[in-house]
Amino acid sequence: MTNDSMTNFASDFTRDGAVCVRGLVAPDLLQRVTEAVEANRADPSDLAQVASQSDDPGRFLEDFCNWQRFPAYLELANATAATAQALMGSKTVRLYHDHLLVKEAGTRQPTPWHQDQPYYDVDGRDVISMWLPVDPVPRASTLEFVAGTHLGPWLMPRTFMQREAKWFEEGSLQDVPDVQADRDAFPILGWELQPGDAVFFHALTLHASQGAAGLRRVVSIRFLGDDATRIERRWRCSPPIPADATFPDVLTNQTR
Repeated sequence: MTNDSMTNFASDFTRDGAVCVRGLVAPDLLQRVTEAVEANRADPSDLAQVASQSDDPGRFLEDFCNWQRFPAYLELANATAATAQALMGSKTVRLYHDHLLVKEAGTRQPTPWHQDQPYYDVDGRDVISMWLPVDPVPRASTLEFVAGTHLGPWLMPRTFMQREAKWFEEGSLQDVPDVQADRDAFPILGWELQPGDAVFFHALTLHASQGAAGLRRVVSIRFLGDDATRIERRWRCSPPIPADATFPDVLTNQTR
């Protein structure tokens, strides 16, 4: 990637809160990540959850914090950290956690519009995600974003299926707007993707996705930059990360 193209990506990210970087992950690493995804699906962690209804013809599986079990996830973080650094304008890049998202063929369950950071135990502006599919993703099943929402405010986090306010007290934050009811009123971004393409987005960028006609396997890496600090919450965050956890600096391969 040239310096000019990275400058353009950084400018777009600053304006919109989301960018797509084509062909960022090399085929050999992509193959190792795909193998790790299948191993993760066969052996989910205690944090794994099914985020779809029992009558859904497909299934939406999520799992978290598996980089110590599957080294390819850490390789992926290392390989994409420099792009995350340039987009954040940060000197440091730490791996916060990995997130597996698998929608099996025929899954109807949408991922509702939400911001990520209100679910976390992290404060600061330098919080970014990388979203990598290992399968082709048509436009109808891709991750979508409302451009500019990374500038704030924080919006009420709710459970995805029951829509309960289990984190912040009801009424303490503004509710997420009903984007689906009036899509033309919002500047929505989204890209048809091929394996190896990577989407980066700010942790406050409002985003969502629909169901999946075909298998859609994704690994997302959450990064922390210079001003990101952990804060104590009164509730169980998503994901729940131990207070004494350490986060590898994926630019220098040091743990801190």
